[in-house]
Amino acid sequence: MKKSNLWSLRLGFSGKESDKIEKLGLEKFLKHSYDSKFDKQLPAFLEDDPKTLIELKEFKQAIKDADSDAKKKILKKEIYSAIELRRWWINKMRTDEFPLRENMVVFWHNHFVSTSQKVKVNYWIYQHNMILREHAFGNFKELTKQIVKSNAMLKYLDNVDNKKGKYNENLSRELLELFTIGIGNYSENDIKEGAKALAGLNYGDDGGVYRKIPEDNSDKTYFGKTGNWKADDLVDIIFEQKNIPYLITRKILKWFIYDNPPEDLVIYYGDYFRKKNFEIQPLLTKIFTEEYAKENSGNKIKDPLVYIIQLIDELEVKDFDDAMIALFLRQQGMDLYNQVNVKGWDGGNSWLTSQIYLQRNNTSDLLCSGRSISKKVLNTMTGEEEKPKVEFDKIDVKIDFDSNGNNKTIIAELSNRLLFDVNDSMQKDMENLLKYDFDPKEAHANFAVIRLFNYITKLPEYQLI
Repeated sequence: MKKSNLWSLRLGFSGKESDKIEKLGLEKFLKHSYDSKFDKQLPAFLEDDPKTLIELKEFKQAIKDADSDAKKKILKKEIYSAIELRRWWINKMRTDEFPLRENMVVFWHNHFVSTSQKVKVNYWIYQHNMILREHAFGNFKELTKQIVKSNAMLKYLDNVDNKKGKYNENLSRELLELFTIGIGNYSENDIKEGAKALAGLNYGDDGGVYRKIPEDNSDKTYFGKTGNWKADDLVDIIFEQKNIPYLITRKILKWFIYDNPPEDLVIYYGDYFRKKNFEIQPLLTKIFTEEYAKENSGNKIKDPLVYIIQLIDELEVKDFDDAMIALFLRQQGMDLYNQVNVKGWDGGNSWLTSQIYLQRNNTSDLLCSGRSISKKVLNTMTGEEEKPKVEFDKIDVKIDFDSNGNNKTIIAELSNRLLFDVNDSMQKDMENLLKYDFDPKEAHANFAVIRLFNYITKLPEYQLI
């Protein structure tokens, strides 16, 4: 596989950035990615959703007072907004000129987990997602402060139940265990004292605010420092600790390059991250430029997002419903906004169980044959149909190949952009599919190359980048 194709898949969601990486060079490509703009305007589907605490209270009362038909209508609207949130985000991933920002948003989304299933307020989930986007390439410490005080995280980790004299340690624990420093680098007393510092931090219109009655204003001793600490103080103290950089550098290496990152690289990049005062942009630049210079393909299993978006892009499918991608992701165990637990998706081998592999192959068969799951199937997500028949929409598919080549040059062309390795057996199979007398200018040549592509998508080597 060409390096530009490999890194287009690693830094984005498909191979479409390959030409940009080659033309600009990796460093300029990264700079364009960091400088990329994003839309801050509230999506239209959220305009009528409750946003302030007063509006939310009124909304809940309206549900309580409504008759059964009205309740169904209100809840259907909530489900619609949740589906549209997925469509909205997937569209960004697919259409952004430089999708590294969205890839980082997915990374942070799986680091600072906060699920819509528990939060239940679509606007809060949107706010959480926008914080991740705003700070995707910013400062890790500042991002952590913003997320800890987000309404979504306060709801997800039950900090509304954390009150003076009746402490809930969920947010305090995960702040240390999963968000910053990792197991083995703090004490149970740090969790207890952290919970006291977070007591009374409750919902606000624009994020968390302390409420006087449940707030704890006593002195707390946190990592050996004593004072009347609050949320931001906790984060500042955590980021003074020796082992703070390594959890996140390990996760970044795992997300982008290695399913099992070498520990020496974790420490090497972590030490650099500390020197850069936890600025994410220079860390990413160092990791990507230095790892780009190495031969390290085949060390990471594609996640379902990369698999499906690459498949759609390679087949040049137009007007594909992004909700179909959301449905595929849910089937693959990568339901956006709904990880199974606070640890997030495990990644690695969990993306290639026998069931997931079968689903991927079936999806490739479906799309390569010019079919797509009908939108009617989505009605199961909105409750409009209890037992819908699985119907298929016809779609146009084609694949890019050199019409002036021959069977071997076209096989090499597809191999270079799709496979990190090709052995003799695979080469022979591909030449049996696209035989020596193949005419690339013949009317049905596209279908023959799509058959070759479909074969490639089922190879174990295609699942790796």
